[in-house]
Amino acid sequence: MQKLTTFLGSLFAIAFLVGLAATLTRSSMISFFDVLPVYILMGIAIAMMIYEAFFEKK
Repeated sequence: MQKLTTFLGSLFAIAFLVGLAATLTRSSMISFFDVLPVYILMGIAIAMMIYEAFFEKK
């Protein structure tokens, strides 16, 4: 049960972060290169979240 809730919580958080980053590219005044650091930071945050949730067990 804990794996399921961890998976669902991670899925919702990833969907939120990707949606937040994708919203920035909708504006015509913001180019892809302006949003590139946001995508990089979102990728790092998602990777850290998945690593902490599933792979780091002490």
